[in-house]
Amino acid sequence: MILLNPKHLDRYYPDERSRAIMQKTVAFFEQKGKLKLKADDYDRVWYADLLDFVKREGIFATLLTPSGYGDGDADARWDTWRNCEFNEILGFYGLPYWYTWQVTILGLGPIWMSQNEDAKRRAAQALRDGGIFGFGLSEKEHGADIYASDMLLVPQADDAYLARGDKYYIGNANRAAMISTFGKFSDSQDYVFFAVDSQHPRFQLIQNIVASQSYVGEFMLDDYPITAADILSRGQDAWDASLNTVNVGKYNLGWASIGICTHAFYEAINHAANRFLYGRAVTDFGHVQQMFTDAYARLVAMKLFALRAADYLRSASASDRRYLLYNPMVKMKVTTQGEEVVNLLWDVIAAKGFERSMYFEMAARDIRALPKLEGTVHVNIALIIKFMPNYFFNPAAYPDVPRRDDAAHDDFLFHQGPARGLGKIRFHDYNLVFSRFDLPNVNVFKEQVAVFKEFLGRATPSEEQALDTDFLLALGELFAQVVYAQLILENAEIYHVHADLVDQIFDFMVRDVSRYALQLYSKASSTAAQMALALRMVRKPVFDEARYRRVWAEVYGYNGAYEMQP
Repeated sequence: MILLNPKHLDRYYPDERSRAIMQKTVAFFEQKGKLKLKADDYDRVWYADLLDFVKREGIFATLLTPSGYGDGDADARWDTWRNCEFNEILGFYGLPYWYTWQVTILGLGPIWMSQNEDAKRRAAQALRDGGIFGFGLSEKEHGADIYASDMLLVPQADDAYLARGDKYYIGNANRAAMISTFGKFSDSQDYVFFAVDSQHPRFQLIQNIVASQSYVGEFMLDDYPITAADILSRGQDAWDASLNTVNVGKYNLGWASIGICTHAFYEAINHAANRFLYGRAVTDFGHVQQMFTDAYARLVAMKLFALRAADYLRSASASDRRYLLYNPMVKMKVTTQGEEVVNLLWDVIAAKGFERSMYFEMAARDIRALPKLEGTVHVNIALIIKFMPNYFFNPAAYPDVPRRDDAAHDDFLFHQGPARGLGKIRFHDYNLVFSRFDLPNVNVFKEQVAVFKEFLGRATPSEEQALDTDFLLALGELFAQVVYAQLILENAEIYHVHADLVDQIFDFMVRDVSRYALQLYSKASSTAAQMALALRMVRKPVFDEARYRRVWAEVYGYNGAYEMQP
């Protein structure tokens, strides 16, 4: 079973401390129970109980402290493999619990990437003390447009500064031990990252701008004193730290979606399989079986892709930066697929999905947030488009990247180097894995990809179309499908996913390419040649009744597999 089931934590762990963290975290939530979980959600209760548990068990300290800073904790390391599961577990029980962890990751990024050893030691101690962190990047007037930051450091005597300005939409701003804050020096206008303490008297917490258990703050620094010990990075290093931190952090959003969808799936199948209408179980209706099968196939695909992207993230180096394509794909593609999964499940359980006793009611609300955080879907599609020429027309040879479940510190994440040169990154040939699969719908998909490559070569977007964001978004969705398929197939081999399920996944993949091709066809600026090629991508998946029935039986087998403690 590839889906997380808190009753059976059977994922491989390289050490007992990692296993204990996951088991204890699940036990914390199960002992809390669904009724209390939902009551805290309705009353917007700050999750002090989770943070007390995390402090007591030293969880953030073990998971988020780089090797060498753990003060004797031999298991302290930044291990993306185990962080993936912790992401998933927190998302499984509720987005606010995941959010405080996610924002802590973002806040730690500029610290661990800095050369400021004093700040690193302070951060490590704060983690051991149960502290959480914040990432002070966005501003009310400018959003995440960091070119236009109004946060200033004003020079004073003796290499000191006064920080003046405000930040907006900053998670954990009420309690963060350190907030990595982005701004500029007032005299040189050079970029800078510096650390502030949310409990300092010159730190003015203005408001929580969301109606949630989470605290997403607006704060002002009113002549907040800054010394050299608080400066994390300057100039180009500060700029790179902002983007490289997001490279690490935005990957986690896909895992939150996976966790939310998995819990929603269990609730939906339990309800539908045991509810009777017109003398039949809801799951006896053909359209319900189709929606469940589609939701399940999409959810498995989400997890296969995100797991495989983690392998590339952990194996990255200055000479292998393929993760810079796969990470935004996890953020953009996996989260939007999460919306699709919840929509399908909601169409099955209908009004039940609104009931206050259901986890699903939270899932239906919170799944919408993830495509819109850490850069919108549109921003991330605009980013991945930069990789498209080399991906299709200039492949390179790389050693095979194995499943990376080893107990290793992912040191390169904090030494990514300059955040530029994306157009020069090369990728291994996607045809290598495609050629190893001879399944009906995979073969149809391969034909669609061949037409898309022909589109790029023969009906290349004009200069005007290259400036048309609406046109590029449709193009980017088609490109994303190819990358998504490639890593899904790579991981289907690694995890020995059976052929029926792989072909069922590509049933929806074929349909999705057809949908995106029709959108491209319909764009105002599309030419006759582009329209003709787009129509050639519109294909019908191969339906195999026996295969479909076998996959449906697998889906139905989850009936009763998990239900949260009341």
